[in-house]
Amino acid sequence: MTKEYFEKLSGLILRLNIEKEVDYRIEVRHLFTGAALYVNNVTCASWSPVGLAFKLPEKEVASLIRSGKAKPLKYFQRVTSKGDTHCLNCQKKANQAVGKRIL
Repeated sequence: MTKEYFEKLSGLILRLNIEKEVDYRIEVRHLFTGAALYVNNVTCASWSPVGLAFKLPEKEVASLIRSGKAKPLKYFQRVTSKGDTHCLNCQKKANQAVGKRIL
């Protein structure tokens, strides 16, 4: 299953062609049951069975949740959601470090 999400996230990054816009190393790595996107060795996005998620600035997260364009990410039902990671509609914004195209 990890391979599926690794390929999805890698494909998304290739289609967006953001390597030229980001001055740091971009890398997709296997992550538990999914894949994670790292920019300069910092996790900024992940894709797993629970959805496509991005780390975003707190104000942007609040705005996206209020507008209904994002929802808090919960990997496990009995655990509270991570404060800065949220599932987003794939057409919406990603981490600023990833580039303005997703945003």
